[in-house]
Parts: sequence; structure tokens; C-alpha cells
Amino acid sequence: MTRFYGVIGYAESVETAPGVWTEEIHETNYYGDVIMPSRKFDPGSDVNGNITTYNQISVLADQNLMKHFFKIRYVVWNSVKWTVTGIDLKPPRLVMRLGGMYNDGQPFDITSEIS
Repeated sequence: MTRFYGVIGYAESVETAPGVWTEEIHETNYYGDVIMPSRKFDPGSDVNGNITTYNQISVLADQNLMKHFFKIRYVVWNSVKWTVTGIDLKPPRLVMRLGGMYNDGQPFDITSEIS
């Protein structure tokens, strides 16, 4: 089993103007395990196709993560943000199922990940 250390991002709704709510992302680092490491490439109708993972990441959940588990949006694994498509509560652990790459509207700069 592969070890995991990375960011888990969850969203909080924040009122930015009267009657206008936006999501503010909070990130926290966690340790865990990668279960079932696998991926699928779907050429589909997109120009470059889509990559989807079927990975599951199991982390030891603290009180903060258990409180916000339903707000989790993504997990950063191998320098990529992956969408969390489902969560299984198995106290004291959370098992998150990953799907496609997370689109947060920010441009992706691979050079910032290379050190």
C-alpha cells in the first residue's frame, strides 16, 4: 500500500456582498494511505481526452475533517488536484474516492511544482 501525504481542500460558503455567497477554499495537510492505485484514459470528444483515477485515499480524520467532510472538494496527490467523488466514513478514518482532475478556474503551471 502506498503512503499519502497531501492537501485536502474543503469549501466554506462566505457572504461577499449582501445576498452574494461564494465558496472559500480551506486546505489542510493529512497523512494516509492510497488504496487501489489505478487510472483510466478516456479519449472521448475532448481534444486531449480525460484522465480519471479510481484511487481511494484513506486518512486518519481529526475533529476538523470530520466536521467538514461533506464540504471536501479535492485532494492534491502527485502534484495534481483530484476531485473527491465520494466519501466513506469508517471512523476513525475517512476513505475518499477520487475522480477526474479538479477545475478550480486557476491556470495550471507545471513549472511551479518542479523543484
